[in-house]
Amino acid sequence: MTRLHDSGACEMTLLVQADFDGELDAAQAAALAAHRADCPICQAATESLGRVRRALREQAPYHRAPDALRARLAAQAAPRRVPSVRAAGWRRAAVAFVAGGAIAASVMLAIVPSNAPGIADQVLAGHLRGLEPGHLEDVVSTDQHTVKPWFDGKLDFAPPVKDLKADGFPLEGGRLDYLGGRRVAAMVYGRAKHVIDLYAWPEAGANTTPVIVERDGYTLIRWRQNGMALWAVSDVEKAQLEDFCQRWRTAS
Repeated sequence: MTRLHDSGACEMTLLVQADFDGELDAAQAAALAAHRADCPICQAATESLGRVRRALREQAPYHRAPDALRARLAAQAAPRRVPSVRAAGWRRAAVAFVAGGAIAASVMLAIVPSNAPGIADQVLAGHLRGLEPGHLEDVVSTDQHTVKPWFDGKLDFAPPVKDLKADGFPLEGGRLDYLGGRRVAAMVYGRAKHVIDLYAWPEAGANTTPVIVERDGYTLIRWRQNGMALWAVSDVEKAQLEDFCQRWRTAS
C-alpha cells in the first residue's frame, strides 16, 4: 500500500513530475500509470501539470535559436550529448502555475541524437503517457492538411505528416511532446484498436535504414529520412509496425 504523509499527500506524486519530464523508464511509467488509476491525489497532480503544459503551448512565446547558436550546439553534440536546458525551467513553470504565479516562457535549445542512449525509453514513456485519457492528441483530425499546419508556430520545424489511410494506417491526429530536452512532433496513427505514435524532429545526416528496438512488449523502430529523426512505437505486431514504417517511408 502506498504510504501517505500526514498532510494527505501521496508519496508517488514525486514521480508525476518526473513522468512529465520524460525521466522515467518504461517500467516506472507503467507502474505509475497503474497506481494513478486508483489515486485521486496523483490524478489531481497530473491534471495540474497538464494545465501547465497546455498553457505553455498556447500562451508562452517560442523563439527559434539563432543559427550560430544552433551550429555550436550541434558541434557540441558530437560525439557527446548536449545537456538539456528545459527541465529546470519546466519545473519552475509548474510550481508557478500551481501556486497561481505567472507562467514563464520556455525556449527549447537541446539537440539530441536519435540514437543517443536512453532515447528509446523516453520514446516509449512518451507513448505510454499519450495512451492515458485526454493525452493522445492535441489536434484530432484524419486530414494531413489539418494536422500539419497545426504545428506551425509551435515548433521550429515543419514535421512530415502523411496520410496512410489507404494502406490501413489512418492518421488520427497529432500532439507536441518532449524528448531529450526538446520539443518534438508526435503524429498519431491507428491500426485496428492499436495506436502508433510517430515522433519526428530535425537531425542532420544521411538517410538510414530502420533499426528495431523492443521494450516490454512494445516495438520501436527508428530511422533518419530527409533531415528528420523518426521513431515509431506501438504494441501492434512487429511485422505490422515494420509494414507501417515501410509504407510511410515510401509515401509522398
